[in-house]
Amino acid sequence: MTSCRMFLLTGCAVFLLSAGASAQDAKTASDLGAINPEAAAKAFPKRGFSPYAGRSYPTRVFWGDQHVHTGWSVDAGAFGATLGPEEALRFARGEQVISSLGEPAKLSRPLDWVAVTDHSDAAGVIFEIRDGNPTLMADPVVKKWHDMMNSGQGVAAASEMIAAQSNNRVPASMKDPKLAMTIWQKNTAIMEKYNEPGRFTAFIGYEWTSNAGGGDNLHRNVIYRDGKAKADQALPMTTFDSENPEDLWKWMAMWEAKTGGSLLAIPHNGNLSNGKMFALNTFLGNPLTREWAEARARWEPMYEITQIKGDGETQPSLSPTDEFANFEKWDQANLAGVPKRPGMVEREYARQALKEGLKLEQTLGVNPFKFGFVSGTDTHTGLTSAEEDNFFGKHTGVEPSPHRWEHAVIQSPQVNIRGWQMQAAGWTGVWATENTRESIWDALKRKEAYSTTGPRITVRFFGGWDFEAADAQTRMPAEAGYTKGVPMGGDLVKAPSGKAPTFLVGALKDPLSGNLDRIQIVKGWVDARGDVQEKVHDVVWSGDRRPGTDGKLPPVGNTVDVANAHWTNSIGSPELIAVWKDPAFDPALRAFYYARIIEIPTPRWTAYEAKRFNVKMDASVPMTVQERAYTSPIWYTP
Repeated sequence: MTSCRMFLLTGCAVFLLSAGASAQDAKTASDLGAINPEAAAKAFPKRGFSPYAGRSYPTRVFWGDQHVHTGWSVDAGAFGATLGPEEALRFARGEQVISSLGEPAKLSRPLDWVAVTDHSDAAGVIFEIRDGNPTLMADPVVKKWHDMMNSGQGVAAASEMIAAQSNNRVPASMKDPKLAMTIWQKNTAIMEKYNEPGRFTAFIGYEWTSNAGGGDNLHRNVIYRDGKAKADQALPMTTFDSENPEDLWKWMAMWEAKTGGSLLAIPHNGNLSNGKMFALNTFLGNPLTREWAEARARWEPMYEITQIKGDGETQPSLSPTDEFANFEKWDQANLAGVPKRPGMVEREYARQALKEGLKLEQTLGVNPFKFGFVSGTDTHTGLTSAEEDNFFGKHTGVEPSPHRWEHAVIQSPQVNIRGWQMQAAGWTGVWATENTRESIWDALKRKEAYSTTGPRITVRFFGGWDFEAADAQTRMPAEAGYTKGVPMGGDLVKAPSGKAPTFLVGALKDPLSGNLDRIQIVKGWVDARGDVQEKVHDVVWSGDRRPGTDGKLPPVGNTVDVANAHWTNSIGSPELIAVWKDPAFDPALRAFYYARIIEIPTPRWTAYEAKRFNVKMDASVPMTVQERAYTSPIWYTP
């Protein structure tokens, strides 16, 4: 038979034959397909009829939160949080729960995974104090905190406990290893109970909470790839053991050697570290070494770029030409309210750290700041709520109420951060092959994940040397992406002669959120003089706008009706996709690229709150927000 195509039906098998295939070929294919699919694939190695058969790359994004605190954290339970890990998991899975203040709470859509990361310092002990554990009550300081918590002075008790933790003066009874192991094993048992491979992933994890100098935020979330059997072989590390991140990395290495398991750590809130998160010296003030850089790059593949306590991408003084740099900033002080001094912000934001990492790689041989991006809420209510119209706040003191917008969150003689400055953020999208601990953890490790400020925007980002405009026209961009290049988190090396990197980037709106304004690609590099540089490129955008003489794209517009906390998707686009080629590429210079997706303006949680409670907020309180997503970078190395 010499027709271009022939369909042969044998039983339930249908085969598509190429031109020139013989009847005997058809019979052979039919027999092989009915009896031995592997042999059939070998006999006819060309792509079959189904464009989806045989795909091995990730085809689905899984949404989750890697930073959730419950009442088991001292600074949550003492403030009145009553929800524990079990309630937090039920809420993340989509069930309705009752908040600590008695409000029914439920997500618009379930999450796919979550990591409950209660502080390892005296984790779970706070409930024992509240309930009057007799052994703990023998200590007069702990007994005092118990009495305060049960007489309406929980906030004062929490402040004293946090100060004690920051200064390593926690009573010995709260650090008893037997009590700690009992609580840890109870925690891991809860994670096992709710972990359902293929349906919902419950990661075992904790937060190591270094408050260097009494308030400089060097916190890390430690996420386990493994289950209870390995996690229970050692207690989590605490800051009672050390506040030095290098000691955490050593602990992680010892744990892996002992158990055969796998760990990773995720730093967060460098914006509250007063210049220490990305300092160009070690915790002890020593010069950086290759060994230090290798350890940080190995153990900390991801960075939490946005959450309730502010966005950490960049800052206007660091990116003066970036019109979207001034977004949800907490950049006044550290956690203790100690004001910032000049030079601190340069060591606090992700984009600047990525640039400095390129420079350090030239001298150390390793890039210590080669991290991808994730989000978390850092909720201390047990409720991972990053939706603007469903935001339950940082802790129970700022759960929904007519007055939480003006609540003092961080206050000192020089600093005043109010409740309205909380950001309803954020969640992490992970490209993984299945919803299991192993698959999602592996994706985080290879940095094939991205951050959003709350909306579930679907984003693909690939880099290579041969992408062309036609690749953006297919309905299967990942096919071209994985075939021709590397995904977010990947590496490009040694540019082919005469070629510049090309990037395939596409985004699809969250059906419950705003349309898309634009996609940008942020490039950072080290120039020939050794100075770090950056540039933000508008790659594709909605509507028929054109850049002005200054190169800037006009704003997309604003349809928000603030009084009614409503907007229309009459502007923007439901999806955007394009191929972009770096117009100023120098193959001799190190660089990184990441995509930033911007939504049209939509109501901020403060607008929903003003309408629901019929309150008038100060004119300085923002009522709209342009939600966004940040992909993990792709790096170029000469």
